Amino acid sequence: MAERRETRGHKKISGDAYQALRSALALSYWFKPSLEKHLRASLRDHPEILSGIDFKAAKRDVADIVVDRLIDGELRYQDLTVSLMVEFANKESFTEIERHEDSDKWLPLAKGAIAELKRHTVFYEDSLRDRERLAESERTQYQDRTAAQIRFSDELAALKARFIEMTQMEDPHGRGFKFEQFLNDLFHLFDLSPRLGYSLETEQIDGAFTFDTDNYIVEAKWTREPVSAQQAAAFASKVDFKGRNALGLIVSVNGLTAAARRKYEVSSPFITIDGSDLFFIFEGHGSPAELLRRKKRNVDETGNCYFPAAQIIG
Repeated sequence: MAERRETRGHKKISGDAYQALRSALALSYWFKPSLEKHLRASLRDHPEILSGIDFKAAKRDVADIVVDRLIDGELRYQDLTVSLMVEFANKESFTEIERHEDSDKWLPLAKGAIAELKRHTVFYEDSLRDRERLAESERTQYQDRTAAQIRFSDELAALKARFIEMTQMEDPHGRGFKFEQFLNDLFHLFDLSPRLGYSLETEQIDGAFTFDTDNYIVEAKWTREPVSAQQAAAFASKVDFKGRNALGLIVSVNGLTAAARRKYEVSSPFITIDGSDLFFIFEGHGSPAELLRRKKRNVDETGNCYFPAAQIIG
């Protein structure tokens, strides 16, 4: 097992382990080009380690240069060195040496060097496998996150396309129904757990959801004209008759009239989202949750129902 010393909090590979690596590199192959190919493959991410080495020189000299460079750069190359040690320690094929006329002499030396290196690397093999498993887990998690982000982007783009298609509809009632479903899908995408429109004995609710402990009821409007003061007052009365934590959200593509905004600029039981706010979401500037929090804070601080997303960007 490779003993390890601690220097300034950094655990170092022992000199004996480095010496075992020298011998393994020098004795594992008979032909110099074979050693060169193996090293270039194993160290391909760090070509500087092999820079300037004359592979026509004796294998022992090549091994000494490589190991000396690994020692000099141990803080940078320790993981690489461990991988190289484990790789050679598990070498089982010695075809070149077995075919040599003096194989009876050189094969025991090669196998002995590998066995000695193996003795120094037993400690590292479990650690290396743990790191590889962790790296694989991190790669899998990254791939899953990337795939989820792509799916999310695709779904948001599809919602934007649906919204644009609805702008071409001439049937206001059909568009209104599709708009309610669109908002439900949009809120679902951002995990707001919405509820589709429902009817009570005396009123129709276009939708509802819970966010940050507040219960929102939704009024969805896609009409030619902005929501009037009278329409806003009718919705405000719906909200007032709900529970203490109930808030209203008017989603009106064409916004509110100036009169409606003036009526609810100092005290309002609802907040508003208009077409420009929706494009704030479509273009990736923010989420419905971000919009709701900012608009809710504004109505709490000022009483004003109106707070455009453009102010968040600005």
